[in-house]
This record gives sequence, C-alpha cells and structure tokens, in this order.
Amino acid sequence: MRPVSAKFLTTLQGSHLAVFRARVCTTFQTGTNPTGTEIPIEDGDVTASSTSTIRSTLSLTTSQAWPQSSTDLLAPYGNEIFVERGIAYGNGQKEWVGLGYFRINTPEQDQVPSAEVTIAATDRMAGIVDARFLSPRQFASTLTNGQLAQMLITEVYPSATISWDDTLVRDDTLDRTIITEDDRAGTLNDLITSLGKVGWWRYDGVFRIATPPSVTGAPNWMIAAGTQGVLVQMSRSLTREGVYNAVVATGEAGDTTAPATATAYNLDADSPTYYNGPFGPVPRFYSSPFITTKPQALSAATAILRRSLGLPYQVDLTSIANPALEPYDVIKVGYPRSSRDRSLYTETHVIDEVTIPLVPTQPVTLKTRQQQTDLIGSAS
Repeated sequence: MRPVSAKFLTTLQGSHLAVFRARVCTTFQTGTNPTGTEIPIEDGDVTASSTSTIRSTLSLTTSQAWPQSSTDLLAPYGNEIFVERGIAYGNGQKEWVGLGYFRINTPEQDQVPSAEVTIAATDRMAGIVDARFLSPRQFASTLTNGQLAQMLITEVYPSATISWDDTLVRDDTLDRTIITEDDRAGTLNDLITSLGKVGWWRYDGVFRIATPPSVTGAPNWMIAAGTQGVLVQMSRSLTREGVYNAVVATGEAGDTTAPATATAYNLDADSPTYYNGPFGPVPRFYSSPFITTKPQALSAATAILRRSLGLPYQVDLTSIANPALEPYDVIKVGYPRSSRDRSLYTETHVIDEVTIPLVPTQPVTLKTRQQQTDLIGSAS
C-alpha cells in the first residue's frame, strides 16, 4: 500500500472531502511533488494491474484547451501527467497520495472546438515497450543484473531512478552472453522474471524491482459491509481458466553449459488447487537465457507460481475509495453470508487490479483473488 498516515486511513471510513490534482510535466521528473502546470479534472480514473506489462493507465477528462501545436501541454509528444488523490482535513490541511506519472498518448475531443478533452495515458513502461532495438543486441556475460537493467531503462529515460530490494541479486553477473532480437521490454521483463522478481514504475516515478509479496501477509485494509464499513457492492466467480499449480523454469543454454531447471509446486493439501489433489496437475513452463543456475531457476519458478496462488476464486468489489491501494496488497473482505444472516463472514484477498476514480462520486473497483496458501514445494 502506498504510504499514508493513520489519520488518512481513519478519515476514509467516515465522511470526508476527497481532493484531486493533475499536473502536466514537460520534463522527466521523480518524486511526489513535481514541477508542472495544474489542469482541471472533470472525470477519469487510474487503473493498475499486476498482470499487465504496462501496469498503470490513466483516463482523464479535462476542460484544458485542445493542443494547437506540438509544444502545447496536452500534445502527445512526451509530456507526462502526474496525478494525485487525497483528503482535505477540517483544519485546511491536505494529504495527497501520488498515483503515478503517465505519458500522454491520445487526446480526444468529441465536439470541436470547445468540448472537454479526454486523455488516454500510460505509465513509463510504455516508453520501454515502444523503444525496440534497431537491430539484434548482444550483452556481455560480465555485466551485472543491475547494469543490464540500468542500460535497458536509461537508454530510454536517461534520468531514471531504479530501486532494488536485493543488492546481492542486483550485483550478480549474467555469467552468459545474451543475444536478443528487437524487444527491449521483453528483454527487461525476462531478466526480472528470471531473478524471481517483478518490476514496475512506482507512484513516485521510480522503477522498482522486488520479490512479489507473500500472499499470506497481514491485511493492509478492511473492506466490510454495514454502517461502519466501506463495501458498496461485490460479485464473485469461480474458474479454472488460466489456473496452474506448478511452474517449471528452465535456462536456455546457448553455449556448452547444460540448462538449469527447477520446478515449484503448490503443496498445500488444504488448497483447492493442491498439486496432488482432485484439481489435478496443471503445470506452466517458463524458459529464459538469463537462468544459469538451479537456485535461480527455482527462484523464478516460485515467483511465477506465487503470482497465481489464491485462484480460481475471484471477486470484484466496489468500495469507498482508498487511493493508497495497489496490486499485491492483501485486504480483508467482510460480507453477509446470506440475505437472512447479516453477520459478517470475512475472507482475506490479494488485489490483482485496482481502479481509483478521479471524481468523488465514484467508488474504487477491485479485482481480487482469495488468499489461500503460500506453501510451495520444489524439485530440481
């Protein structure tokens, strides 16, 4: 969850005044208070998904003037919008939550010349996706993981800040010459996945590389029905589609080294997707030239499997908006068992997708999976 005060979380659960701010930045910046031109917000939202290459997207409707030239604020030639949602307290103070930097991709105007402008924008990963290599690239085996990630990102964003949760992994060498085609984003994602990590552009414009959070962590937030709760509506479904309970990770040896391989399994006998249970074995296979050792293969397999644990029970929620919520946050959900029994039944869920509205009249929407297990076994 994005950093907020205890007062912020307490205030959210009662009557409060939500505030919104969008600033257009004409230079690349990092942090939660960039220099930019504030524009009006008439409508819009920010959606963040743990399963998308481009993690966050912005839709924003504004009364700002239509861009008349390539240097105008809303022209789609590199300007970014930094978006925030927060609370105005009774003493005149405001507490803001940064939702991220978004590159302007498409301004649209339904009626010319004076209608509102609707902007579609994406986080900084879109720049990495767009910046394909002009020709195949070769990366030396002596490069460290950190140096390669830095190269792939700063060739697009020279001033970018990259944050790692593990300096030992960052400073490990590739130990194998890597040859790629033209896919810069694919190379970066493959490197990060092979290390058992996930990578995303944070709310403050920093590119973060970290191990996926445990699905059995303590809940960050409670969403419950009732007069004191924040739950507005809830729907649910069960599906086997896209569900797996084992991951086989293998290195792609392009030299004389034998490929490393390892397998991670869901070995929780109480889980409905238990590998040896009635659900049946459903493996996923992942291979990468960045995997050179069995421990690295196991780390990658475990991280990939952890990202699906909790499926196939999925829930869509609408709730009083908490702009601090992010993908991978663990939340507790409380709802009545039936229309006759109004006592609350609670479940623990992991957020896969969250949409934060930029107007006070709309609730936050969440796509979650019920927390079930973090018991993972392995073989190599």
